[in-house]
Amino acid sequence: MTETSKEYAEALFALAAEENKLDEVKKDLGVVLSQFRENPAYADFLACPNIPVNERLGAIDEAFGDAVCEYVISFLKILCQKGSIHSVYKIILDFDDLYKASKGIATARVISAVALKADEKEKLKAKLEKLCGKQVVMECIRSSSVIGGIIVYVDGRVLDGSLKRRLHDIKEVIDK
Repeated sequence: MTETSKEYAEALFALAAEENKLDEVKKDLGVVLSQFRENPAYADFLACPNIPVNERLGAIDEAFGDAVCEYVISFLKILCQKGSIHSVYKIILDFDDLYKASKGIATARVISAVALKADEKEKLKAKLEKLCGKQVVMECIRSSSVIGGIIVYVDGRVLDGSLKRRLHDIKEVIDK
């Protein structure tokens, strides 16, 4: 987390937790994120110093007024006023990290040579949940850089069960 995005994310998280609206704010931030991704020029518009601030703030009300809660609208307006609207992507991701941590959820990135079957995913998920002691949400990626096996990134750990790693380990033993 960058320091600024972390501070904004923590402030919004604290407000949402205090008001018991964590789930609502998380859902609404997802709406905002998808809108910003679908319309990348929108952030440029909201950051443009040539457009009066009141017009930009009105555009936020117009775009999100009925779609998200007042906390998220106010948050977007603060970012717009402070010239930090381009940080919205990172702030939302940082908020998501805080949300997952509060709910005991870990995200695992699984990289494999071939797509994992549904039953393989379930078994892997169960093992990772046992290892972490948390609920695990898996993101599975197929990559040609992995010759065989899998590499798992979860909770700051790397579990490398790739063929490349195993061959490297064998080479280490042979070279000794």
